[in-house]
Amino acid sequence: MAGGVGSRFWPMSRRNMPKQFLDILGTGKSFIRSTYERFLPLVPKENFLVVTNRAYRSLVMEHIPELDPEQILCEPIGRNTAPAIAYAAHRLRKKCADARMIVTPSDHLILNEAEFQVAINECLEFVADHDALMTVGIEPSRPDTGYGYLQKSDSNVISRVKCFTEKPALEIAQAFVDCGEFVWNSGLFVWSIDSIMRAFETYLPEHHALFTSAYDALATESEEQVIEQVFAECKSISIDYGVMEKAENVYVRCSDFGWSDVGTWGSVYQLSQKDRNENMLSHDGCYAYDTSKSIVSVREGKVAVIKGLNDYIVVDTDDVLLVCPRSDEQSIKKYIDDVRFDKGEKYV
Repeated sequence: MAGGVGSRFWPMSRRNMPKQFLDILGTGKSFIRSTYERFLPLVPKENFLVVTNRAYRSLVMEHIPELDPEQILCEPIGRNTAPAIAYAAHRLRKKCADARMIVTPSDHLILNEAEFQVAINECLEFVADHDALMTVGIEPSRPDTGYGYLQKSDSNVISRVKCFTEKPALEIAQAFVDCGEFVWNSGLFVWSIDSIMRAFETYLPEHHALFTSAYDALATESEEQVIEQVFAECKSISIDYGVMEKAENVYVRCSDFGWSDVGTWGSVYQLSQKDRNENMLSHDGCYAYDTSKSIVSVREGKVAVIKGLNDYIVVDTDDVLLVCPRSDEQSIKKYIDDVRFDKGEKYV
């Protein structure tokens, strides 16, 4: 899934160049390229499908040139994860009706890829023998309020999910961590085509009917036109709200392979190297005086001198400068709305 805008990383992530196509962590590869390479030992390249916004088709081809154009499924408009997954599932069903399907965001970080591949293989083996909607759960390292939580039914590596809780308050998140029965919801899913089709038919019947009506047009010259109409009629809803929280056959494979959704500037700060004053500086042209626990990201070749900041975010691009407390990073979407209202789409 590669259709998101990544607005929480504004002003670096923009509508014309969103987070999944950036190298925010300085690894030398974009998030989407890293995701592709992570799955290559598990999945032949001809079995990949990328669901993205129509505007990002050329960017996907640029970052993953190994793919054929028909492997890129273009949404005419964003409708959240459930329609994106339904689109891919129906297209995959047409190619291989008894396939098993892995769903992954394109913009996450995995530090231990060998352990990650072990976990995914175990999920694939499980869904081959069970009518199960599998999610990969991450052992929580802190009471993070930015993640969804899953409650396990037992202490086994693979267990049935009791319930979902979406982004709890800090006190509840702390209780979840202390309890030991909860894991983070990674947004990684594994299931058979049969299982996810039955789930859509049961819990999102309107979505199922819309994509079923488009089935004959998939992988033909008519696909784009038909999908345009389907998405115009399709309700925006996440797979978590639409299916996973309602289904009774949801299982979780508990894992600890160094995962992060890298969802905010704060998570980048946690993952990055820091100087002796706990500042994250993008390059050696950043000079920080009387400054601590701050993020300073400026363009290579530009010198930045920062003095007297504590717990701040400073991000400079060609046409936008953001300076705000780290504690206010959840307000970035409001800043974008204000800029859009005054200046239009140019700066967002």
